[in-house]
Amino acid sequence: MSHPTPTYATLNDWIAHETIPFSLDSPETFDAAVDKMVASFGGSVDLLGFGEALHGGEDILMLRNRLFRRLVEAHGYSAIAIESSFPRGHFVNEYVGRGPSTYEAVQETGFSHGFGRLDANRELVEWMRAHNADPSHRVKLRFYGFDSPTEMGSTDSPRRVLRFVLDYLASTDDAAGAEYRDRIEALLGEDADWEDPATVFDPTKSIGQSPAATALRVETEDLIAELQRRRPELTAKSGRDRYLEAVHYATIARQLLVYHAALARTSGDRVARLLGMRDAAMADNLAYIASRERSRGKVLAFAHNSHLRRGKAQWQWGTDLHVWWTAGTHLDEMLGSRYAVIGSAVGESDENGIGRPEAGTLEALLTAAAGPGRFIPTLPAPAIAALPIRSGSKKNPTYFPLTPQSLTDFDWLAVLDSTGYSRGGPPLQQ
Repeated sequence: MSHPTPTYATLNDWIAHETIPFSLDSPETFDAAVDKMVASFGGSVDLLGFGEALHGGEDILMLRNRLFRRLVEAHGYSAIAIESSFPRGHFVNEYVGRGPSTYEAVQETGFSHGFGRLDANRELVEWMRAHNADPSHRVKLRFYGFDSPTEMGSTDSPRRVLRFVLDYLASTDDAAGAEYRDRIEALLGEDADWEDPATVFDPTKSIGQSPAATALRVETEDLIAELQRRRPELTAKSGRDRYLEAVHYATIARQLLVYHAALARTSGDRVARLLGMRDAAMADNLAYIASRERSRGKVLAFAHNSHLRRGKAQWQWGTDLHVWWTAGTHLDEMLGSRYAVIGSAVGESDENGIGRPEAGTLEALLTAAAGPGRFIPTLPAPAIAALPIRSGSKKNPTYFPLTPQSLTDFDWLAVLDSTGYSRGGPPLQQ
């Protein structure tokens, strides 16, 4: 999203004039900084992305929690979506809506990547639950995951998402639901065969192109067609939101089966294709979430910078460089000015193996401004191309420094002097 920005002679002039300092320990100054940033977006933004510079940055997670609270209190936000499995997010949303009695009931089932164990995520969810319990809050908050049910370690069986759709169809037409269930259940096989982590590295281990998997893809297409052709009838029986939710789950099942088929292929760009498919699915999920919330409010999306930024992402894995289109780029095409994104950066973090930024790097220049945190709008700056890129992390492989591209990939940056490592996160190795 573009926004009017003055032209400055030097990067230091830009930083000096545009930086908005804040501290999480000072709610008044933080809220004022958020208000000024949100005002710059105008009234068109329905989906605001907030990227994290690394997974496991404790202070970034706390910043996210405080940012979401202000967006809810003052700017009409009704939901948050995080980088966790879309199907699993349903369980957390039930808890937020005063469902299960304890967080432990959804800590594992409601999150992927082990994110339910992070204390900051628990604090976010508990605050949302308490907010919804207050009868004075007319609009109740919703929690979503927006990640595809895939990751580099393993990929989900399609059973969960297909059963969600079959249960919906059975609730509106018992006979049709039973007919589709009989055909689909006979093809699903064992979850362990779908979820074998060896498939990530060895295509021959994948069942994604087996006769049963191929037949299951056809059955899934037929199921989607059944939902689509009966839209008026099913919507009248169940309501529009439930119908659209079932269609979206069916679409996720299709994407998941296509992903499994890609896992079974051998090609030079196999990994890049898989990464690109995951980000495209993320974008579809977020577009659906934003559409679902539009009559209620706006959505904050939280994930790694690499997913929410515009442009292409790059990942060096061994000797191979993988390049793919990010979810943020898809969203920019799909939503236009309705999407805006804030990237984040950190100065240093001993716990995450990130040393002091080298002189002349973007992180060094930005953290020299008043802090300990600051928001700053980005701007095209030819001079940035000559700046060095700071060193990475010795412990946390998910950390990526700012680059010249960062000033066009994001609308704003949130820069922290430092961050700890997540409470509840797995141990980091040197």
